[in-house]
Amino acid sequence: MATLASDVTLTPAAAARVAVIAERQGKPAILRLSVEGGGCSGFQYKFGLADAPEAGDTIVETDGARLVVDDMSLDLVRGAEVDFVDNLGGAHFSVSNPNAASGCGCGTSFSV
Repeated sequence: MATLASDVTLTPAAAARVAVIAERQGKPAILRLSVEGGGCSGFQYKFGLADAPEAGDTIVETDGARLVVDDMSLDLVRGAEVDFVDNLGGAHFSVSNPNAASGCGCGTSFSV
């Protein structure tokens, strides 16, 4: 059974972007954040649209969009904020992760 928690947050800007992407692709407004080994700092964030939450997912909802995170990834991103940034560096989802001891210049990789 999926749990609803505030272990991670989804900003209104990120929620709005998830809704736009999901509408274009004809999918529900559910963004999955997962953490995988790799990247230049040891771990990397992976984003993708999900069709539905899975058993054991933590679910956070903001403005009708949902962020889902699996249990293993949650341990590495607990307390993090997912935002959508559109600036001179490009438009992308970003994670402000208090558990990251260091990160890389691209912002998609981190170490603990």
